[in-house]
Amino acid sequence: MRECSNLVVTETSAVKRREPLASFIVCTRNRAGALDACIRSIEAACRSHAAMTSELVVVDNASTDDTARRLIQIAATSTIPMTVVTERRPGLAAARNAGMERSRGRILIFIDDDCEIDNRYLKDLEQHYATGERRIIRGGRVELGSPRDLPFTIKRSSTRARFTPDIHPGGFILGCNMTMHRDVAFQVGHFDERLGAGSPLQSAEDTDYLVRAFQLGIPIEYVPDMTVLHYHGRSTRAAIERLHRNYSLGNGALCLKHLLKAPWLLRHFCWTIRSACRELLGGPRFDPEVSLSHWPIVFMNLLGAAKFARLAITRRAQPPEITQSNRQLIR
Repeated sequence: MRECSNLVVTETSAVKRREPLASFIVCTRNRAGALDACIRSIEAACRSHAAMTSELVVVDNASTDDTARRLIQIAATSTIPMTVVTERRPGLAAARNAGMERSRGRILIFIDDDCEIDNRYLKDLEQHYATGERRIIRGGRVELGSPRDLPFTIKRSSTRARFTPDIHPGGFILGCNMTMHRDVAFQVGHFDERLGAGSPLQSAEDTDYLVRAFQLGIPIEYVPDMTVLHYHGRSTRAAIERLHRNYSLGNGALCLKHLLKAPWLLRHFCWTIRSACRELLGGPRFDPEVSLSHWPIVFMNLLGAAKFARLAITRRAQPPEITQSNRQLIR
């Protein structure tokens, strides 16, 4: 075990460690009940395609439930090499950064703790990366895991596509099913820890990563396979609306952060205002299937931009914090 001020790494597994081709990175906080199904699905996919050597890095983002004990039990019987990381700084972005730092694979695969992956996942992934195109970020299909959950935070398109600024990057590929070569991660850098679940801005750490990659000329591709099932657990309209507001808060911060280098994000905000005004006159709502309005997007975008400005000013006024994430480059 190696320990730094905010980071504890336990390298433990029932399996002999080899240099992996792929690293699954699963970040978790207070979801001990969901971890077993998530990890077992990854193990099953690895057994199904054993030719592609893989490892699992699980980052416990300072959970207060039974997660730590449960991870010890899972690691003791895991059929793939497994590293458990405890990241004490709150926030999904901080956890993702810790996972990247401790991973060893050439391809990084980000899977959320409330997801299960399809048995063919590694086969599909290998086919896409076999083309030799390493400078790319690629995400796959995200299906609803439970029929009791409302159809949100999913991506069901059957068409392969590459991102262009004509569409908003939020949701083009989802952070719960996102892959990239290690060289891309090194080039783009760490996730912005002001963004993401558990941070002051609640979301958009994955969307920010895509925008930064696009600015560097790195293609972003959605493929209709590499499937995960998302058991997000939100079965009420109120829960979806809360999540929707959090996404809009982060997207407002995103717009201000990239105002000069990606002004096309502001164009999407203007389109949202136009759609909100049309909605008042009987026009379509943002998401007809769940019947979400455009107006919360407008209000939360503005609030997110204001919060980001305040955070940026506060950060400039304080000396930089020396943390494990900014002390250690992605190897």
